[in-house]
Amino acid sequence: MATDEVPHRPLEGLKVLEMGQLIAGPFAGCMLAYFGAEVIKIEPPGKGDQLRHWRVLDAGGTSFWWRSVARNKRCITLDLRSDEGRDIARQLVLRSDVLLENFRPGTMEKWGLGPREFSQQHPQLIYTRVSGYGQSGPYSNRAGFASACEGIGGFRYINGHPGEAPVRPNLSMGDTLAAMNAVIGILLALVASRRLGGSGQIVDVAIYEAVYNILESVVPEYDGAGLIRQPSGTTLTGIVPTNTYPCREGRYVVIGGNGDSIFKRLMHTIGRDDLGADPRLADNAGRVRHQGEVDGAIGEWSGRHSVEEVLGLLEAAGVPAGPIYNVQDMLEDPHFQARGLFEDVDVQGKNLKIPAITPRLQRTPGRSDWAGPALGDHNQEIYQGLL
Repeated sequence: MATDEVPHRPLEGLKVLEMGQLIAGPFAGCMLAYFGAEVIKIEPPGKGDQLRHWRVLDAGGTSFWWRSVARNKRCITLDLRSDEGRDIARQLVLRSDVLLENFRPGTMEKWGLGPREFSQQHPQLIYTRVSGYGQSGPYSNRAGFASACEGIGGFRYINGHPGEAPVRPNLSMGDTLAAMNAVIGILLALVASRRLGGSGQIVDVAIYEAVYNILESVVPEYDGAGLIRQPSGTTLTGIVPTNTYPCREGRYVVIGGNGDSIFKRLMHTIGRDDLGADPRLADNAGRVRHQGEVDGAIGEWSGRHSVEEVLGLLEAAGVPAGPIYNVQDMLEDPHFQARGLFEDVDVQGKNLKIPAITPRLQRTPGRSDWAGPALGDHNQEIYQGLL
């Protein structure tokens, strides 16, 4: 490939209509647009998507977050509460391969835009719905933000320190997981459509179920052994050693020495060959029984060293370990830079870094073409095409 040739992206030609606001649906649309889909985003007239005004704002009063989550999208304003607006929306749906919405269940049906409205006119449509609790079941009509869904989905219960209030991550994790589930569902529906002669289908994504999906062995351990996993602070239940350990100057490192041979190398590195050769600690089950002794030895050693010293010694010994980064650390790290994890977009003549979106595809990578645009920036372009 010539160095100046722009590679094709895997979703080029896919037409997506994004409806809804805030995080889960819009981030799914962002991922699709990053990998080449033509995404038209509908916003209400006036202030637009609420996320335009969330968190830190630039000099023009627009959220920096918006510039990232609305990248590569063509944004239009449309009043879906009016008959004229809904008529225009129907035209846009009929021109799309994928409809992506994240309103409360029943809203699209109330507007005459539910999946039944298009089952005959557009049977190829992949109608993707993101909500808190899904489109069916006794909780389906509940309002479902990520915060509540992370609780009922099982994550919050096990996240925190024993005896303390459950902790939430300082991110809308449930929304991001739901967005990824929506993208997976859309891609699976596209594969199925190709195999089934072009038939579309409904993709039903629930935020609490996206959270539930990450619970690993929690369900079978309860059903098979009656165990309810509890919060465990900085440790990981049933796997030792893997923990956060103190270093000098009030800093911390994460060390995972839970493989049997890795544990012996770790013990040798910290000067505790006696523990490495101890038959009580020869396997994970034994180390779990003696977790306090193991973690105490590691923490006593790490606390006498700087983060850099600990990581250097453990890297030389082949023991998995890593620092705990903030965003400044990431931006300055040469590995992050070498992996292309930051992209530059132009915002009113000024450069802004936004995160690249993974996974990395060697032949058909995604990219950021433009930052989240101004409200109604593409009205003329899109509406002219409907005339």
